[in-house]
Amino acid sequence: MNIENQQRNPVLLIHGIVDTEAVFHKMRAYLIQRGWSVYSLDLVPNNGNVGLDELAKQVADYVTATFAPEQRLDLVGFSMGGIVSRYYVQRLGGINRVQRFITISSPHHGTVVAYGSWRPGCVQMRPDSIFLKDLNSDVVMLGQLDFTSIWTPYDLMIVPANSSQISVGSEVIVPVALHRWMVTDSRSLAVVKATLAKPIKLPLLNKKSSQ
Repeated sequence: MNIENQQRNPVLLIHGIVDTEAVFHKMRAYLIQRGWSVYSLDLVPNNGNVGLDELAKQVADYVTATFAPEQRLDLVGFSMGGIVSRYYVQRLGGINRVQRFITISSPHHGTVVAYGSWRPGCVQMRPDSIFLKDLNSDVVMLGQLDFTSIWTPYDLMIVPANSSQISVGSEVIVPVALHRWMVTDSRSLAVVKATLAKPIKLPLLNKKSSQ
């Protein structure tokens, strides 16, 4: 067991809009109890007042300051945090650091809820935004990682809910009733644990499963 733990990558958790790292309290404890080293940071500001590309720079700076250059990481992004994480991976060199990448209820193709605000980060999360079109133009590069999207068809923050689907990697549907519960529900936690524990297999084929 100790050997297994030593082979596990540290896990970095990235929160969503109007959240802080505290949203991962249950997930952090769950993973630590099972042998992972878990890290997180507070994105500032967390209300959409700056672009997601600016928040992704905070992730890049945190990784540089916290981990040795040769250290590989596993990345978990919730909601907006999944899109921030994608920008870090796809545009700021994270592709060379991250091995397993999980997004949880992230608006990969936007959410109509984002039309409720003109804040820069919210505009970027609208369907067909220039920002998302750019990220999705070379989404195939995520196939270099062990990428998994976890989402629920009942999401009222990601509208339509299947915006969390993406054309690379694996997807896991967890039928949780509320958006925020996706980081606390026992089924979601079990999927995250299983995904972080599985051996790296590249390239990862597109697969679909339900929990």
